[in-house]
Amino acid sequence: MARLLVIDDDVDLATLTTIRLKKAGHDVSAVHDGEAGLAAIRSQRPDLVGLDWMMPGLDGIEVALAVRSDATIAAIPLVMITAKSLATDLDRAKEVGIDTVLSKPYLPSELVARIQSLLDAP
Repeated sequence: MARLLVIDDDVDLATLTTIRLKKAGHDVSAVHDGEAGLAAIRSQRPDLVGLDWMMPGLDGIEVALAVRSDATIAAIPLVMITAKSLATDLDRAKEVGIDTVLSKPYLPSELVARIQSLLDAP
């Protein structure tokens, strides 16, 4: 069982994602903005973070940049869950250190598979 953190300003989507990941056997918590998300990453040290791109305050890209620039949390895998799907968006996500991008709407099985793949990586 992995400790996961979901950061998404859409409370309903964060709740659905949390439920799905809990059903897959993970310990999951959720927060609803980037600033709270970054604070939770620093305090909880989750095994993986799923984050939305477009959020008020700190967006997902800014959260990723902050995570990757902090040596104490830089190795945490990041999964961007977003409605943005243009090639330039995907390139930007990779540039800031996002490990994988999952486009909304997504299949719950794809979410679980991508997360498990990152958790299983050496």
